Amino acid sequence: MAPREEWRPKRGEIPTDPGVYRFLDANGRVLYVGKAKNLRGRLSNYFQPLHSLHERTRRMVTTAQGVEWTVVGSELEALSLEYTWIKEFAPPFNVKFRDDKTYPYLAITLAERVPRVLITRNRKLAGARYFGPYTKVWAVRETVDLMLKAFPMRSCSTATYDRAHRTGRACLLGDIGKCAAPCVGRVTPEQHRSIALDFASFMAGNDESYVRGLRTAMTAAARDLDYETAARLRDQIGALETVLAKSAVVLDEQTDADIFGIAHDELAAAVQLFLVRGGRIRGVRAWVVDTELDVTIGDLVDSVLQNAYDDADPPAREVIVPAVPDDVAALQEVLSERRRAAGERGAVTVKTAQRGQKAALAETVATNAAGALQQYKTRRSGDFTARSQALTDIQEALELAEAPLRLECFDVSHFGGSNPVASMVVFEDGLPRKDQYRTFAITDARDDTDAIYQVLRRRLAYLRDEVAGPAPTASDDGTPPARKAFHYRPGLLVIDGGQPQVAAAARALRDEGLTDIAVCGIAKRLEEVWLPDSDFPVILPRSSDALFLLQRLRDEAHRFALRYQTRTRSRDIRTVLSGIPGLGPARIRELLSHFGSVTRVRAADEEALAQVPGIGPTMAAAIHRALRDGG
Repeated sequence: MAPREEWRPKRGEIPTDPGVYRFLDANGRVLYVGKAKNLRGRLSNYFQPLHSLHERTRRMVTTAQGVEWTVVGSELEALSLEYTWIKEFAPPFNVKFRDDKTYPYLAITLAERVPRVLITRNRKLAGARYFGPYTKVWAVRETVDLMLKAFPMRSCSTATYDRAHRTGRACLLGDIGKCAAPCVGRVTPEQHRSIALDFASFMAGNDESYVRGLRTAMTAAARDLDYETAARLRDQIGALETVLAKSAVVLDEQTDADIFGIAHDELAAAVQLFLVRGGRIRGVRAWVVDTELDVTIGDLVDSVLQNAYDDADPPAREVIVPAVPDDVAALQEVLSERRRAAGERGAVTVKTAQRGQKAALAETVATNAAGALQQYKTRRSGDFTARSQALTDIQEALELAEAPLRLECFDVSHFGGSNPVASMVVFEDGLPRKDQYRTFAITDARDDTDAIYQVLRRRLAYLRDEVAGPAPTASDDGTPPARKAFHYRPGLLVIDGGQPQVAAAARALRDEGLTDIAVCGIAKRLEEVWLPDSDFPVILPRSSDALFLLQRLRDEAHRFALRYQTRTRSRDIRTVLSGIPGLGPARIRELLSHFGSVTRVRAADEEALAQVPGIGPTMAAAIHRALRDGG
């Protein structure tokens, strides 16, 4: 593999115009595609010293053997070309979309002479108008069944329609009033098309106005003593109101919007899309994105929006996202063009929701995205095959003698450098053993490395005792010995931290005389795995189950340490407050309840403290002084 300096273009050779670039490997495969307002400025970032690059970017650059670029006339052209190349080459270092679902849609085949309504997962029917997607097939079937009572259009297959046309006998749907039966001439094709267009208009969001029109027509028919027509319109209104009742009104009836929620971590992002038409949620779509290079939320939104739509599924006029990308003007033009290509009018606006009902709905969508990400991670960790592969990959990557069936992870948490505590979490066979989690109070530590050293010495002392003699056994009455789980030997110790923390853990192992237990650290920012006495980290593939398991282990240790640290701070502040004359347990509870957290109590001034029921100015001054002096 040629060094980077041999294929790096000279700075003067790179134009300063907008354009699209692609990195290639030795076989000419496209590794990464990107766009830039200024090609020279963007590409120069990739040729900084390797140690200053983000690890994932460094891996891409060291794999590449060349870079090419194409100059374009504007940001809009750059956006379009980037999208085309990503679709064509599927570069491994670009954002990957893992939408392996095919959603059911309601489609109306307006291109046919006698349009048909059907449920389909095929998005390529020529001239069809689509509504959805729906998350469940039964939901769209129920919708169609109710809608046919109000809009009796054809829903049968071509073979069924042709047979009825030949025999002159309508099918059951025609006999029960759920089809106008154009096959036997009860309505003309033109009249049937009008019914189909009304169906499509209603589904597109013109629902309330359509129902109001029917209600006016029903009243007029009753006034003219045309009770048969009035009864038919009444039944139609009832069917439509049933459909509307199943679709919650969330915004003004004039609102058409696509609302995106994105929840992400270092390895993946979950995307939720709510399609709001006529103020009602008409469809929901969800998918998972694997993030390969280090991308900002703005860049992630950019990639999501480029891949969320096609000509058969155009965007709404309003697209609400968690963050607006830098190239929002060009992105809006691309989305507007896709909307026009689908026969829809109006330009697309991409924005965030700041307040009101839209912001509240956007928060709901974001909550759904967070739940979907958690569900994705839970399902992935629950896969026995994936867990086994993860442990095998860890064994190979760290060059262990055997797969580490028992993993113990340690994390240190503190509050502004004070009140340090630590946690130990245990995974066996890739699953958490919460009954064996432990917490550690740390009374005196210079820094995080010293805290890690102290905690590891305390934990490893139980294994040292095991070497010196047999482990404690149960008493005659069957009572287990104290902290029995501490005597289980781990296959791998994992430290939340980088090289300094791992070095401190390795020193604790040496001082305890334990040389047969492996230790590593995982640094959060770059997801690097560090080994003792190593100048370079072990880099696990971003999509690997091994990295996913280590990340989950580290995050669980961090969560458990933070919970213990918060609980300890709460006990600490109660101790300080209880020493103030006249401040009893009831007033302390009132104080904590009023502010909601220990942090807010500590940050409150005397005026804010005095607003608490039962706390006057004199007491507030005493509390403020005690918290300031007592930490």
